[in-house]
Amino acid sequence: MKILVTGTAGFIGFHLAKRLLERGDEVVGIDVINDYYDVNLKYARLEECGISREQIVYDRPMLSTKYSNYVFVKMDLNDKDGMMEIFNQHHFDAVCNLAAQAGVRYSLTNPEAYVESNISGFLNILECCRYAKVKHLLYASSSSVYGLNTKMPFSVHHNVDHPVSLYAASKKCNELMAHAYSHLFNLPTTALRFFTVYGPWGRPDMALFIFTKAIMERKPIEIFNHGNMSRDFTYIDDIVEGILRLIDSPAEANLNWDSAQPDPASSKVPFRLFNIGRGAPVTLLDFVKEIEENIGIPAIKEYLPMQSGDVSATWADISALVKELEYKPKTSVKEGVAQFVAWYKMFYHCDKEVKKRARIRPTNQIPVYATKI
Repeated sequence: MKILVTGTAGFIGFHLAKRLLERGDEVVGIDVINDYYDVNLKYARLEECGISREQIVYDRPMLSTKYSNYVFVKMDLNDKDGMMEIFNQHHFDAVCNLAAQAGVRYSLTNPEAYVESNISGFLNILECCRYAKVKHLLYASSSSVYGLNTKMPFSVHHNVDHPVSLYAASKKCNELMAHAYSHLFNLPTTALRFFTVYGPWGRPDMALFIFTKAIMERKPIEIFNHGNMSRDFTYIDDIVEGILRLIDSPAEANLNWDSAQPDPASSKVPFRLFNIGRGAPVTLLDFVKEIEENIGIPAIKEYLPMQSGDVSATWADISALVKELEYKPKTSVKEGVAQFVAWYKMFYHCDKEVKKRARIRPTNQIPVYATKI
């Protein structure tokens, strides 16, 4: 297959592109490489796939030196002419849109970034898919769309009309926009509701990365809602495996869909939603314990109230994933955290420093790290 993956300098996009390339698909990767977090990590991901930082030029396709079936283009999704040219040059079998402005806290202070990237950028993807007659569009949604809903586990059949952040609202908007295009232009679309993705090469603004860095540096970590938090932590390999199976299984119309009792998870047009999570929430304190055990240093914890835009728990109902794809994520938090910490130590060359700091007794320090999970 020939597949467009947007956001290939990002966490999930990088891992997905590698898996697609390794199984023999042709991949065109797109990323604008913005500075929401450390661009050096983004460039390092690209380097891992044979894309040299020094040779990247905006709007100029670059062939990987590692994979003959990989072309990368630095481009903004809102570049209408540039994006349409890419779609016209390549006849994509599928498009996986993972490019987005991420983060809940950031949306409280920079709302415009979410409208520009997650809504305007996604509209351009839809338009390009429409005119290029793409056979299947998959796109990143989020567990954040469940908002004020407290019925657990979160099901794709639940109502999600009460978001608690603009980030969540933008993802809900993506799902509505996709349905409209499925209805108007018969474009098969699949929403991927990810649940707290973690693992090697992860984002620096996520809990695992921030906690690991702080613990190694003997700095406090902030535990929100006084520790009464739980997340359906999902390891990156499990996320990617779910995406791969869905790419190979395009959305179809649900012939049994009842307009008098409309099910949000499907439609009479080729549109559908899937949760991709492990289906087993873990408390935040147990998560921290796993990090401590892998680093060998106890965390300095500061307990704080709940943050604006946050929720106390997430838990994915993955029955649809199991039923339709016979797939269930399997990586335990114990395994996943160990893999991340091993990668972090290798990537940042910090083994010696960790051993040194492990011998230093904790001191009173001003907490400097905040986190979202």
